[in-house]
Amino acid sequence: MDRQQRFARVILNGFYAYFAEFENITLAARTRFEQAEWSTMGEISSRRIDIYKETVIETLSVARHIAGEHIDDLNFWSGTRSLYANLVQGMTNFEIAETFYNSIFNSHFGHRAIRDEYAFVFSPQGDVPPVDIGRVVKHYVVGGDLAGAFHRLLDDYAFHIPFEDQVRDVSSICIAIERNMSVYFDIRRGGVELQVLEHHFFRNKASYIVGRLYCDGDQMPFVLPLLNNDNPTKPAVYVDAFLFGSDQVSLLFSFTRSYFMVDASIPSQYVLFLQQLMPKKEISEIYSAIGHFRHGKTYFYRASTRHIRSTEDQFIVAPGIKGMVMTVFTLPSYEYVFKIIKDRFTPPKEVTHQIVKDKYHLVKRWDRAGRMADTQEFKNLVFDASRFSEELTRELSATCPSQVRVNGRALIIKHCYVERRMNPLNLYLQDATDDEVNEVMNDYGNAIKQLAAANIFPGDMLLKNFGVTRHGRVVFYDYDEIEPLLDCNFRRIPPPRDEMDEMSAQPWYSVGPKDIFPEEFRLFFSGNARARDAFDAQHADLYDADFWIRLQNKLRDGFVEDFYPYPRRVRFSRQQEAA
Repeated sequence: MDRQQRFARVILNGFYAYFAEFENITLAARTRFEQAEWSTMGEISSRRIDIYKETVIETLSVARHIAGEHIDDLNFWSGTRSLYANLVQGMTNFEIAETFYNSIFNSHFGHRAIRDEYAFVFSPQGDVPPVDIGRVVKHYVVGGDLAGAFHRLLDDYAFHIPFEDQVRDVSSICIAIERNMSVYFDIRRGGVELQVLEHHFFRNKASYIVGRLYCDGDQMPFVLPLLNNDNPTKPAVYVDAFLFGSDQVSLLFSFTRSYFMVDASIPSQYVLFLQQLMPKKEISEIYSAIGHFRHGKTYFYRASTRHIRSTEDQFIVAPGIKGMVMTVFTLPSYEYVFKIIKDRFTPPKEVTHQIVKDKYHLVKRWDRAGRMADTQEFKNLVFDASRFSEELTRELSATCPSQVRVNGRALIIKHCYVERRMNPLNLYLQDATDDEVNEVMNDYGNAIKQLAAANIFPGDMLLKNFGVTRHGRVVFYDYDEIEPLLDCNFRRIPPPRDEMDEMSAQPWYSVGPKDIFPEEFRLFFSGNARARDAFDAQHADLYDADFWIRLQNKLRDGFVEDFYPYPRRVRFSRQQEAA
């Protein structure tokens, strides 16, 4: 075996090592769920994210030793790409293996030389293989006996701990279908079956069974959330709800939530089946949702490249109030924004470039509680300079010149983040009705509380730092001031000692770097009386330091909050549960 063949084989072996460890961690989620080890579930989720970069570094170290003086030779890499493509040909996870190769290449060259002749900018096997979901789907014929089909399903997806009351749960499922789905899907016709992905989806404190009712090309997606009753003396599992329809399933797989733990034997077929359930969901987001966030990034890059090439609209400054830390731009025809860290921050911001990067990395590893947008980080992105509006070009030159370079027709952005475009909350409120204001401010308060319950303090809670999704959900997306809630010191403002204190423009009390005074949160609504009044009526407890201190005490005691990615109103009753 010559040097180039050994070089290609080392990279593939590195991928094998990564994927095996990825699967080992994923498989551990089942035991954690059964044993209600919720804090450990969070730890292994973070660990699974970290192993990718660690394996890339280790593999590159060995690869450099083998390549020797050829490591900087692009022709050497071109030949290696061809050899590697042959090695992964026909693999059930070839697309993820190709992305791993790209990571090795980019780690060495710093994302500066990526071309399709040296790496897998586009795959010679196509983005995904042909649809063959039969390899990852189980079938349950209904045959006029809906309850029987769901009993067989739950039997197949049983755990080492029993169901709390399977008869009750199946009855609840059938009632929900009869009550809510009969208008959309006729379950009484012949040939109806349940098609269900072969393994559980685990996240936080829940397990999910994902599938669809199917007949003659007609489908109704559904998800069964399963919860552990957290009873140490009589542990059991119960079905908490029946979710149906693309929108409800899409919310479950939202880009604002942590990644699932799922034993996806053939990742591409899991993704293709899920994409059939959620046609509006980007394939890149689905790959990320099942834990393959690096390949999600690869797929996003390919899709965005194709979109940019097929359109003619110009990149513009993103609508809304300009940030103090980030310059944000977008392409009107594309549902994403690009965020570049400014060279200098507008006072009183005191963070550094590295602190901002660390915050964004932290978000990946945190339980985002359905309230923080996932981001993709890119280096040395190349654009056609003529596609940038004059206003945007001036803005980039003024705010982040160190991150932008023009080389002929090419405009190169050295470092940026990309995330889903949302309607900024402050802009949404401008045209909202009174009912919409009440609803969205209630969800804004819920977003803050749910982030706090996940040990996340947003820091800067200005309305402009939150967005509204197409589902009407409020999401936080400005991360430069986030802190673990447990690192914060919540205080009440001491009363003034005398009239001089009361009239002073400066605080009459000492303020530490981690001190936070919840009474001052009212300032976030300055200039918007409707928003303030709606918030005060529903979430005035957030102004009380005791609220935050109680929450900190719960977190210190090891409490892990439940975050239901579906409305509480759809949850089943458990009145028959054992005492």
